[in-house]
Amino acid sequence: MGPDAGRPHELEAIPWKGPAVGLLDLDAFFASVEQLDHPEWRGRPVIVGGSAGRRGVVSTASYEARAYGVHSAMPSAQAQRLCPQAIWTRGRFDRYREMSRRVMDILLAETPLVEQVSIDEAFFDVTPGRFSREHPVAVCRRVRDAVAALGVTCSIGLSTSKTVAKIASDKEKPRGLTVVPPGTEALFLRDLPVRDMSGVGPATERTLLSHGIRTLGELAAGDPAEMARLLGVAGPALVERAAGREHSPVRAADDAEEPKSVSNERTFARDLTQAADVEAAVLSVAAKVGTRLRSKGLAGSEVTLKLRFDFEHGRTAQRRLAAPTDDESVFGRAALDLLHEVWRPGVAVRLVGVGVSRFGEAAAPEQPTLFPDAMLGGDGDGRDGGSPAPKGRRELSVALDELRERFGAGAVSYGRDLRLKDETSDTVPMNK
Repeated sequence: MGPDAGRPHELEAIPWKGPAVGLLDLDAFFASVEQLDHPEWRGRPVIVGGSAGRRGVVSTASYEARAYGVHSAMPSAQAQRLCPQAIWTRGRFDRYREMSRRVMDILLAETPLVEQVSIDEAFFDVTPGRFSREHPVAVCRRVRDAVAALGVTCSIGLSTSKTVAKIASDKEKPRGLTVVPPGTEALFLRDLPVRDMSGVGPATERTLLSHGIRTLGELAAGDPAEMARLLGVAGPALVERAAGREHSPVRAADDAEEPKSVSNERTFARDLTQAADVEAAVLSVAAKVGTRLRSKGLAGSEVTLKLRFDFEHGRTAQRRLAAPTDDESVFGRAALDLLHEVWRPGVAVRLVGVGVSRFGEAAAPEQPTLFPDAMLGGDGDGRDGGSPAPKGRRELSVALDELRERFGAGAVSYGRDLRLKDETSDTVPMNK
């Protein structure tokens, strides 16, 4: 039905039958918090991100900066050219996390079914009769006003499913409330471009466009079997979602699904071209992934290596492991093997990423080895067994986790970390 401007009670007069799912999206969140905390910045273009000189990228741009064409994930150098008068700040993740918690508390006061999907987004279930007899539109309007009282704003999409609510939340910003009542989902989605639906990335969009499928209505009319052929196992689900028939539940924090992967990546202020530097980067990033896996109690059986050579080009490779692990000395070694398969010294690398996935799944069949790792020689870098044995290296990693938790992330470092200490981009990871 669209934004609710000028119609304070009209939408509440529409009977609501069935699920009511909202998606709250905080508007230009990081920049809005900075403008809240720095009143002199209000009404001026503000960019949260890394510096242009260290290959930073934009994390968030205020709406004043967006008017100049600046947007998230844009290289800082390009943003600086578009909006030279902007105020720049690297950001304060602790402050953003604090404000995010206050927003989530507002949602939890309305319903226990709140599924936070990022620091600035959350689904929530306000189905009539479950936890309140109020009309869902009235609840959403109250949430929006309560968030505004904190000093930041949000936009909300409301419909019968996550898919439609997510798309609706982007239709009127800032401080919008876009409502798609039961029975109108297909009409709302019909003429929208396929890229408007989450899960349709650039590659999927190209495939669909090459087969004459431009809108969500055309995708909804597609044959599920044909979509499976074109897009794999995700194809039929995309057809259902494009038709407005997806009804996955909103999961409270205690019932949230296990994450599908844990990863980390680093962008470097200068290109890495030497094998020793790139290998050190892979092992350093893998160590951070190991720490995250252990903190979450997860072990995975697939490792992914991601390399980016410039802003547009890169490579990704994956390998199944012999057994699920949270030990970077194991999956880091596999990542190095992948590195030597997809990269050669001299090729410039600007970003390195490592991820671990397939939690709780059976691993690849283990290839027997003539000698156990404990008998192998090596320099202890995790590439060729080394000493101590893998079990001992994991115990060392756990001990280092405890030291860093107690004394700070920089309390203990390997030589590989110090080697690249001054080469990392100063864009602060924002955990979106």
